[in-house]
Amino acid sequence: MREGTRAKRILRDHVSKIVSLTDDQFDYFFSHFRPQCYRKGQTIIREGDKVSCEYFVLEGYLKSFYISEDLKMFVLQFATPASWASDYNALYDGTRATTSLDCITDVEVLCLSSGDREELCSEISQLELFFRWRINRDYVAAQKRLLSFMSNNTRHRYEELIAQYPQLHNVVPKHLIAAYLGVSRETISRLYHA
Repeated sequence: MREGTRAKRILRDHVSKIVSLTDDQFDYFFSHFRPQCYRKGQTIIREGDKVSCEYFVLEGYLKSFYISEDLKMFVLQFATPASWASDYNALYDGTRATTSLDCITDVEVLCLSSGDREELCSEISQLELFFRWRINRDYVAAQKRLLSFMSNNTRHRYEELIAQYPQLHNVVPKHLIAAYLGVSRETISRLYHA
């Protein structure tokens, strides 16, 4: 099963940057994931859903977003290959989703349930370390983004985004980049041509 082998390799490369697992530990870890494929435009999590999984992206691009009462979209996260996505507030607290997650492109993911993650962390200490590291890193990234919103102009925030995700402008429509940066599509168009 070559597809399973590719998924295993991608996840193992990702995890091994942080912790070392034996082959048996990794195989056990991998056995808790469920592979899923979604089509461009398909919704994985809809506002109001119960959320039981987080998603590790093998291939493709996702966006996590919120729609305000005046129907304005705010993109919270672009999930690129070898990154994770979910509505983490709903996942950890057992509440309903306040954000949505959908596919910018066709996507292949590995799904890990919250219960399985907790079980794995209690059984394999390196996995607890891995997930703690990941959550801490994501928290720091969110804090940096918030500080950038408060102190940098649009051009600087755009340059930060492209430095972080170099392929993004080739894959993601301008209106979604604008929704991530909190500006109009026209502003992004001016930056593209400047």
